[in-house]
Amino acid sequence: MTDAIRRLRLSHVVLPLPSPVSDAKVLTGRQKPLTETVLLFVEVSTEQGFDGMGFSYSKRAGGPAQYTHLAEIADVAIGQDPSDIDRIYQSLLWAGASVGRSGVATQAIAALDVALWDLKARRAGLPLAKLLGAHRDSCRVYNTSGGFLQASVDEIKEKATASLEAGIGGIKIKVGQPDWKTDLDRVAAIREHLGDTPFMVDANQQWDRARARRMCRELEQHDLIWIEEPLDAWDAAGHADLSRAFDTPIATGEMLTSVPEHMALIDAGYRGIVQPDAPRIGGITPFLRFAALAAHAGLALAPHYAMEIHLHLAAAYPTEPWVEHFEWLNPLFDERIEIRDGRMWLPERAGLGFTLSEQMRAYTKESATFGRP
Repeated sequence: MTDAIRRLRLSHVVLPLPSPVSDAKVLTGRQKPLTETVLLFVEVSTEQGFDGMGFSYSKRAGGPAQYTHLAEIADVAIGQDPSDIDRIYQSLLWAGASVGRSGVATQAIAALDVALWDLKARRAGLPLAKLLGAHRDSCRVYNTSGGFLQASVDEIKEKATASLEAGIGGIKIKVGQPDWKTDLDRVAAIREHLGDTPFMVDANQQWDRARARRMCRELEQHDLIWIEEPLDAWDAAGHADLSRAFDTPIATGEMLTSVPEHMALIDAGYRGIVQPDAPRIGGITPFLRFAALAAHAGLALAPHYAMEIHLHLAAAYPTEPWVEHFEWLNPLFDERIEIRDGRMWLPERAGLGFTLSEQMRAYTKESATFGRP
């Protein structure tokens, strides 16, 4: 028996961070410290009484635009069968065709797309990973939130130790400062502190090609799991060249906002680690489309941020991935993900496995409802 979408509720949520954080884009003067994350939540209900929840997000700018765009086109989804996720996706793309098929246009749709996948898995009584076809019940997990550049080396060491004691398996820190020697000193100090613990660094796009080659060469000695975004995110050829030149894997992709942008890496001969972000690429539907192509190309996967979504998608990837741990979104949900033995474990709860908290309601700045109660 077919079903139909009865009601959609959109929420514009502003989540303050406990304290401002800075990566290399701040120290090089390109951005201001990050103080909050803005999210677009979608709650979907059907005629047969099934529900789903999804979200997308933005940092520094774009959150109100996501909310406004989806509010303009959301009524197109009312009455459609929630099982026909790609059909609904295409109808929303056409409803907002004049603003394109990437960036804010699809990041707005992403929140509804995630909610529909959550609903489909809940209706099946399965965790989303099991609905997709899981290859594993847990994924390797690393922490980033303790390694930002406003923190001293001693602070990073303390936070890294706490993360490892909490069961996290790897540590990532930020690099890419104006003084590259400071970067190397910090990396050496943290590597010494961590011993043989898996260790990653992230330059957040702050090197040109010449500096990136020199830094990658210097960093080879530290046995890193990867060097992330050494170049501008859209420099597919540059990232491909680096991925073939060094033993340390190169990772990139978190900033890309469409499947074609990610495919440019593969077309350029990239051999590194891909880091698609489901809310940024436009939802789970395009994420899965690119993941199939990345797996065919033999690329490793380490999705960016949003572990509440990406744990499921990583668990369904053919080769062993990494999932990024950020505790920032914890206040928005009633449940927590189990982390132990260096791994993040799939919840047994259906769908994504999360319900929205009262704190999420308190952080909501505006909301809109479409359809009928």
